[in-house]
Amino acid sequence: MDELEEYEAFAKLLKQGRSVADIARTFGQSERYVKQRLALASLQSAIKDAYRNGDIEAEELQLLASATRRQQKEWVAAFAAEKDPTIDEGAPRGRELRQWLFGSNQIAISVARFPLDTYKGDVITDLFGDFSYFADVDAFWVLQNAAIAGLRDELAGQGWTVTVLDKGTRFPAWQYDEAELEEGGEAFIEVRTNGEVEVHRGYRAYDSPHAAGENSRDGDGKRKTPAAKPELTKAAENYLALHRHAIVRAELLAHPAIALRLAAVHMIAGSALWSVKPDPQRAEKETTAESLAASPAQAALTTERDAVLDLLQIGNSYYGTLTRGNGDGHTGAVLFARLLALPDEEVLRVIALAMAETLAAGSALTEAAGLVIQPDVKRWWKLDDAFLDLLKDRTAINALVAEVAGQATADGNVTETGKVQKTIIRDCLTGEGRERVEGFVPRYMAFPPSHYDPNKAFEIARASEKINALFTSI
Repeated sequence: MDELEEYEAFAKLLKQGRSVADIARTFGQSERYVKQRLALASLQSAIKDAYRNGDIEAEELQLLASATRRQQKEWVAAFAAEKDPTIDEGAPRGRELRQWLFGSNQIAISVARFPLDTYKGDVITDLFGDFSYFADVDAFWVLQNAAIAGLRDELAGQGWTVTVLDKGTRFPAWQYDEAELEEGGEAFIEVRTNGEVEVHRGYRAYDSPHAAGENSRDGDGKRKTPAAKPELTKAAENYLALHRHAIVRAELLAHPAIALRLAAVHMIAGSALWSVKPDPQRAEKETTAESLAASPAQAALTTERDAVLDLLQIGNSYYGTLTRGNGDGHTGAVLFARLLALPDEEVLRVIALAMAETLAAGSALTEAAGLVIQPDVKRWWKLDDAFLDLLKDRTAINALVAEVAGQATADGNVTETGKVQKTIIRDCLTGEGRERVEGFVPRYMAFPPSHYDPNKAFEIARASEKINALFTSI
């Protein structure tokens, strides 16, 4: 007899008052076998006909016996639609039928790592299979995950570094070498989508410090501690960094004294956003460099720099300045801590030096600062041979002669060479054979500067003219 014939025979005996156990003994079968055949009573007649006609196999007949009334109805409709040539898909069969009925996430009772009495959901028993499975998958995973966490903690208590792999991720054993716990071996917990849990103990990545042979030991021969794995992803770190940044910025608005000190730190140490470096003071001529080095203004800056470096307890940078501009965060934090301990007056002193060092030569801001400060130029500078040697324009040279020696002298030497006229200027400044002129400041060095021949270009003066009006009332 086939499955349906057996079912009909067993059903008749059941109606006659025979028990399942009695029927099983009569036919020499197990009670489960008899129950499997009797379960076919729930099948719709269309499904039975499909089996008798050879359209479905015995396994599919048994699977459909586990289906709900709604599922049987849907399957019968899909089966009937197969007669329509325009329909590409028919009723599911074989493995697809099992997945259609039970879903792809059926989880067997046997894989549970928790006491089954803690599960309060339904359990589905497959009469035609060899296992029962959890009806409430979500409830299963709550309990299974708790058990996995306990397993993780247990392994960690034994000294293992434990990694719980993402559900469904297979352990890539080919990327690891076997290693004992003392040799840096780790434990990995693999969790499959069907609920199975497997522990892989004693594996070490090929590129780990322990696997690097002698490179994994320090100078004393002791094994190096492996680098810690990141706790957060880069995206998570980025999230925290942005929100922490926003909070500190908002609070900083109410703490200008702290902002002042942070500004000083950024000027001195720089950052990823502040590209601050001292002006290189590049001289095109060696004589210019020598003249600058001998300048009282340069000497004053050097003296103040030494004092501020001592105040901040740091050495000068590789530029030879307070400003280092390398963006070293640790150096910046150290400076910030020291500036917090200083009064505002000293902090402003530090900022003044940093600003002086980083003010760009030949810039509009240098000219603007000069217009506001109106420095006593003759205190810091005097016309020297280095500049006189650089003067080439005869009109300008003759105009300088007029300013230091008088117009008559200038007119009387207007046809002389530039060299001769420069000698007159030197003699006036030194008092060699002429009346000495003290504190002479040519138009070039005034604030604002100007030139001696309006028909010729003087870039510094032209740049200054663009901003002079902004500061005339200050």
